[in-house]
Amino acid sequence: MPGLRREEVAHLAGVSTDYYARLEQGRHPHVSETVLEAVARALRLDDTERGYLFELVRRGTPGPGRRRPAGGPRMRPAVHRMLDVLNDVSPALVVNHRSDVLAANHLAKALITDFAALPYRDRNLARFALLHPAARELYADWDKVAETFVASLRLATGSHPDDRQLNELVGELSIKVPEFRTWWAGHRVDQCAHGTQRLDHPVVGQLTLSYETLALPADPDQSICLYTAEPGSPSAQTLRLLASWSAPAGVREAASSDAPSS
Repeated sequence: MPGLRREEVAHLAGVSTDYYARLEQGRHPHVSETVLEAVARALRLDDTERGYLFELVRRGTPGPGRRRPAGGPRMRPAVHRMLDVLNDVSPALVVNHRSDVLAANHLAKALITDFAALPYRDRNLARFALLHPAARELYADWDKVAETFVASLRLATGSHPDDRQLNELVGELSIKVPEFRTWWAGHRVDQCAHGTQRLDHPVVGQLTLSYETLALPADPDQSICLYTAEPGSPSAQTLRLLASWSAPAGVREAASSDAPSS
């Protein structure tokens, strides 16, 4: 909790100041869940922040290492089909814990950018939002969006402390983005689970979209991010316009041939 001194947090958590100091410094090898829960309550942590606290403590606890999948990420054909089904309805992307874009439907490419056309290391949603000049024009509330991505990356470092690519991304952003260090020092963590974004698209103009990030339980470390507009809203009409404009040539020709003749 902002403003509390170390001894005040220790008192609220029911532990000694010395014990809490050692816990802060990672010098207490075995911490019970009861104590962690007490600290979380004392600091008034939300569910995401609580999970981050537990991950940090587990990271320093001796024990068998976490098993990590070998090789690069794999996407099941069914997930690819899901993206295709959503093509004319919702921009959709599949991302991992680093915000690497593993796949995207054509509507997501039209809304944000064609990640598949970028160099491999640049196919990352957080990197795009913080480093790409077009992102500052696309996101009407760029500061808010960028800070949320930073909070998401901090959360990821708690669960994947040995991820070299993640650590390199954080290091690069801290050098190239002036605001990054301030946001990172704030220790905010966020799952980017849901929210609203205002966008100023270079082709179709302004629209406000909600996003939901849904975990894929059968595919550890993969989530699908969906963007939707409120039904009947101007943004819904704009999204339909974008879907029509961005549809592959074959789809547009099929739609044209199916249209009734006058």
